Amino acid sequence: MRILPPALLTAALAGCAAIAPSKTIVIPPRQDAAYDDWHYAPAVRVGDTVIVSGIPAGPGDDYDARIRAMFKRLDATLKAAGATLADVVEITTFHREPKDTPAFQAEFKRFLSIHDEFFPTGYPAWTAIGTTALLADGAPVEMRAVAVVGAGKRLVVQRVPASTR
Repeated sequence: MRILPPALLTAALAGCAAIAPSKTIVIPPRQDAAYDDWHYAPAVRVGDTVIVSGIPAGPGDDYDARIRAMFKRLDATLKAAGATLADVVEITTFHREPKDTPAFQAEFKRFLSIHDEFFPTGYPAWTAIGTTALLADGAPVEMRAVAVVGAGKRLVVQRVPASTR
């Protein structure tokens, strides 16, 4: 086993620190309670990756207004972390109201029309999950997202043709 002199060890460790990305907790305006009271980060940025915690739908007088408010809050959170909606690569939505597949499909269609206002092209990967309860009282939906800063500037849609076998 070789023991490095302290100066060489310090230089080697400094090089490792330059490679490892930093973890930045992002707390947008008026979201201090998330971190201080509920003990979660509204968003975390590691390198160019931004992970946005679940955002409940609302406020608003009806379903559509609540969903739009959720997307607007996502946009503001991403901007605080240095990203944009175009940089979003994945979303997960949790839907509380539908109780069966036909009801989920009906809500999904309604949700999709609002989703398309915020993601008109370059759609992110998306998992929609039905659930019985959400932490935010009265929220019909909650959404989390993952973005990669700058990814929206280099969008490629790759359609792979079906096999000709």
